[in-house]
Amino acid sequence: MPVHTLNAALATHRLAEFDAIIDARTEDEFALDHVPGAINWPTLNNAERIAVGTMYKQVSPFEARKRGAAISARNIAAHIDREVLDKPREWKPLLYCWRGGNRSGALATILSAIGFHVTLLEGGYKAWRAALVQDLADLPRGLAYRVVCGPTGSGKTRLLHALAAQGAQVLDLEALACHRSSVLGHIPGQAQPSQKRFDTLIWDALRTFDPTRVVYVESESKKVGNVRVPDALMDAMRASPCIDLRLGDEERVALLLEDYDFFVKDPEAFSERLQALTELRGKETVSRWVAQVHDGQVPGVVLDLLRLHYDPTYGQSIARNFSQFARALPCELRDRSPQALAEAARALIASETPATAHA
Repeated sequence: MPVHTLNAALATHRLAEFDAIIDARTEDEFALDHVPGAINWPTLNNAERIAVGTMYKQVSPFEARKRGAAISARNIAAHIDREVLDKPREWKPLLYCWRGGNRSGALATILSAIGFHVTLLEGGYKAWRAALVQDLADLPRGLAYRVVCGPTGSGKTRLLHALAAQGAQVLDLEALACHRSSVLGHIPGQAQPSQKRFDTLIWDALRTFDPTRVVYVESESKKVGNVRVPDALMDAMRASPCIDLRLGDEERVALLLEDYDFFVKDPEAFSERLQALTELRGKETVSRWVAQVHDGQVPGVVLDLLRLHYDPTYGQSIARNFSQFARALPCELRDRSPQALAEAARALIASETPATAHA
């Protein structure tokens, strides 16, 4: 059976047609980014690719190709033995590697010879990435957003979760970025995705949304930790209707102590992160905060951080960057309880109108 090919731009709209999407690149290449839903069947693993590449440069391309073919054949045989023997004749995989060449081509040839309906992604991941970047420049403009604004600790992320629990469409950029989008926002033990992976996760979320319904999103800055929100999405968010979420200071401090409990448990880590504010707040202030942290006065430090650092910075940024914030819909939480957040979510969903959904 012949191997079919599929243009990358078309593939962005046809992923659901395939029973499996197989990435033939190395584990490291796959981890950096991959097509949504793909599984990794390395034709050469990390170490093998390095070894063959070294032989290509230091010995000869011919010897490297022989060695690479032998390794690839063994790996492909192992993939078939492990993953393919139970597949029916109708199984339809989509295959790709870096540029749609040797690695995925070898696997495609063998699977096609078996009798499967095999499709090869033209240009491989490189072409896919280019098509995705182009799609990300257009896709965000076709959706209507409601931007949840509010000072640090007001419960923006919790409100997004409450909205999602009640069936609303939610784009949680901080969850996708594995970061809480502030100087203290790094989550211990969690690495952020690569920029390419972050882009793919956003694209994958956006393509599932119904354009006739509102998408709720938090009022992020251009960067969430070390990754950048795509320009088209940021532009669309900043031009969208806003929600002004408010929560009392005492409740905000309590909420932050819950969400950042790892800082309470590890004063040294908290103190280390506070050092990042030295240039903005001065050595004397930061030293006082560090001393308070080690003295167990974390709530007082958090309140100071809100009033002296986060609130003024956030207020200026929102007014400057979100053009509809002056007309924001007020949303006052009585407390940080799940019940209060659920009530707010219900009220926001009930306030949606056809005009809002198509704003």
